[in-house]
Amino acid sequence: MGSYGLIGETSRPRRARRLGRAWKRRCSLWLFSLSLLSLVYLAFFGARLPFDSLHHGHANERIFANEVEKSKMRHANDYISEDINTLLEGQGSHTSLGKEISVNKSNFRNLGFASDVKNNLSHARADSQLEGSKHLRAKSRKRHVPCEVGFAESVDNLVEPENYLNFTKFSLEYITKEETSNKNVVIEPRFGGHQTLEQREKSFYARNQTIYCGFVQAPEGYRGTGFDLSEKDGEYMASCIVVVSSCIFGNSDFLRRPTSSKIGTYSKKNVCFMMFLDELTLKKLSSEGHVPDDMGNIGLWRIIVVKNLPYADMRKTGKVPKFLSHRLFPSARFSIWIDSKMRLHADPMLILEYFLWRTRSEYAISNHYDRHCVWEEVLQNKRLNKYNHTVIDQQFMFYQSDGLSKFNESEHSSILPSFVPEGSFIVRAHTPMSNLFSCLWFNEVNRFTSRDQLSFAYTFLKLKRMNPGRPFYLNMFKDCERRAIGKLFHHKLVDHSSPVL
Repeated sequence: MGSYGLIGETSRPRRARRLGRAWKRRCSLWLFSLSLLSLVYLAFFGARLPFDSLHHGHANERIFANEVEKSKMRHANDYISEDINTLLEGQGSHTSLGKEISVNKSNFRNLGFASDVKNNLSHARADSQLEGSKHLRAKSRKRHVPCEVGFAESVDNLVEPENYLNFTKFSLEYITKEETSNKNVVIEPRFGGHQTLEQREKSFYARNQTIYCGFVQAPEGYRGTGFDLSEKDGEYMASCIVVVSSCIFGNSDFLRRPTSSKIGTYSKKNVCFMMFLDELTLKKLSSEGHVPDDMGNIGLWRIIVVKNLPYADMRKTGKVPKFLSHRLFPSARFSIWIDSKMRLHADPMLILEYFLWRTRSEYAISNHYDRHCVWEEVLQNKRLNKYNHTVIDQQFMFYQSDGLSKFNESEHSSILPSFVPEGSFIVRAHTPMSNLFSCLWFNEVNRFTSRDQLSFAYTFLKLKRMNPGRPFYLNMFKDCERRAIGKLFHHKLVDHSSPVL
């Protein structure tokens, strides 16, 4: 009997252990089944859940941003007239569609700025949101890829077409220094100068004239306006005939060297590859191992150090080498701009032949990969907080008052295939019309926001409208062609734009 009792006591823990192991197996099976069912549910019904907001910000953040924006819209009418008058300097007049519009508060009311601005902004925003929401839903499904570009086989037999530069002829001079007749008046030195609206309006005419185009020095006794280069670099730049240029300011990006194997011997010897940096960026690049050699080069890039940057906004500073290559390289006949997010993957001479010579164009830029209407671009810039919303509204309403309309493919495709460019790659001949357009576009960026996609179509259409019979040959090519000539990367996750207030 004693032996029987010992056996019973020992068997009970064993049965408990067996039951415990069975229970664990069943729990594991249940958990696995629940997980599998959850994955199946998400696979079929996940699109209806708010998880897609991870691509564009959390749902709560979007709701909060919309409420903030509505608040801004409610208060816009209180100060928009005053802000516009201040922003546009409150003087001069400009011609819009053949009518003289005096820039003062009373006439802005006639345009609807004072009495109807709230409704106009609300309607424009509603239209943009309606179109933009459809666009954003489809955006994640789009995949942008390069397409075939029919470059010539080599640069050996390239010949510039006869009379290629026989475009619209006139002479441009540039204001290099501002003077004040009243010595008691203190002016703020500005790299872009103090252009009045009357001067701005007249500058759109393709004729012999002297215009604002950056590099404006203040009167004697004032500080310099910036973008200072060494004398040695200036001499080298003055010798360039064909230029490829890029820039990095404020340590905002990585240095990406052109693909050397794709650049022919002729281009390596005859094309100037210029990279503009500030001292902060050069110091950072040096710490990463990108040290200029004895000739001042890093790979094919000739490093040009810019001191005394003209703008606190690094994006706006970057527009100087982007738009004003004809000012920086006075002897150059052709220039190619490539954004720092791209690595050049084609020979510059083949690029000139394909985008300019073959099409008989003097300026080439690609259309945007997603957006074609400025209304959409305005919405996207505000949605991503790219710039101060009030300043964007002021610029946008000003352009609408001067004739800018929504892009209509059936109506406008013969003029431009898109009203929004992808400005990371620009090819241009330094002709009078190309130089004028570049100055005008820069002046708009200088006056308003650094978001140059907002001002491109307005500048081009106004230049065309004010110069009938004096054509400007612009080639807006496909974005997939832009992707074929360079490898694209993302910018550094550093934001140097003006704060959104």
